[in-house]
Amino acid sequence: MITKEFIASIIDHTVLKPEASPEDIIKICAEAKENNFASVCVNPCYVKLVSENLKGSSVKVCTVIGFPLGASNSEVKAFETKKAIEDGADEVDMVINIGMLKAKEYDYVKNDIKSVVEAARGKALVKVIIETCLLTDEEKVIACKLAKEAEADFVKTSTGFSKWGAKAEDIRLMRQTVGDDMGVKASGGVHSFEDAVSMVEAGASRIGASSSLKIIGR
Repeated sequence: MITKEFIASIIDHTVLKPEASPEDIIKICAEAKENNFASVCVNPCYVKLVSENLKGSSVKVCTVIGFPLGASNSEVKAFETKKAIEDGADEVDMVINIGMLKAKEYDYVKNDIKSVVEAARGKALVKVIIETCLLTDEEKVIACKLAKEAEADFVKTSTGFSKWGAKAEDIRLMRQTVGDDMGVKASGGVHSFEDAVSMVEAGASRIGASSSLKIIGR
């Protein structure tokens, strides 16, 4: 049986909206500590603030790289990763170059992911956002395989800023593609406990959500 405590333990408590204030960030850090969430996920400018507010807790510091379009140069993504880790990030969620994937420039996409993986190696987990709503099933499989070849730690469905977010069928496809030795993160559109359970049952090992309190009934 999947409990609310278990779901809480795999939630990345997320606030990525552009109007988020320092007060908003401090508030979600307190919520994450109180409810034993996996991490707090914020834009890079707030990593240092989150790191300070989570100090001494088990909650990890998570940020986003090349967000939300994934179209930054690889060198910029690598620099952004290094800076985030310097500021206290334990996990980085990077967006792939979607246009290059759709153009079948697979070496570019793999090397783009690898630039972040190498910048984070030994210091932070890397989750690769493939933005499932913009991809065919074939492209989803290819993106997952490229992330695995680049030695990322997770594949992730969505930024939450595109057409739609996580779907259970995408989670199943992603889990089937990467096997058991990578994490799969469902992000975007997970608003209830039932949504979260369906994602876990489909193969998700992490949930990204801004409705975290609602999900666990708080």
